[in-house]
Amino acid sequence: MGSPTQTVPISSTPSEAKVLIVDEAGTEIFAGTTPTSVTLNKSTGRYWGGKTFKVTITKSGFKAQTIPVKASPNGWYIAGNFVFGGLIGWFAVDPLSGNMYTLSPDAITATMPTESAHNNRSTDGSIAIVLLEDVPPELRSKLVPLN
Repeated sequence: MGSPTQTVPISSTPSEAKVLIVDEAGTEIFAGTTPTSVTLNKSTGRYWGGKTFKVTITKSGFKAQTIPVKASPNGWYIAGNFVFGGLIGWFAVDPLSGNMYTLSPDAITATMPTESAHNNRSTDGSIAIVLLEDVPPELRSKLVPLN
């Protein structure tokens, strides 16, 4: 049951970011800009060969985001073959066709922080511990060492 492909919408904030999709073999599958939708194969074509992808979203001035996308057996494969397909569906038809898989996540929305963004979210005057690389470069000269 199902389809051998799945369309995955991809968006980002800010928009017009570059999108690169690479599969488990390292093959470039897609290159474009957000927002977009990409139709991906769910199976490698091998027996029990669910696809995996890395979706990398980049834009100048913002931190890159890499989102893994993975195929996993869907509920129709499990329940549908229990009721309708039996052993032939479980072990022959669906594992070869890729129809048994669903890609997850089914939609990608990336919120890209600026390169100078930091993880100090304190608003009450308390002290927060952050990594040096998370401190914006323009504030590093104002750091005071504690002994």
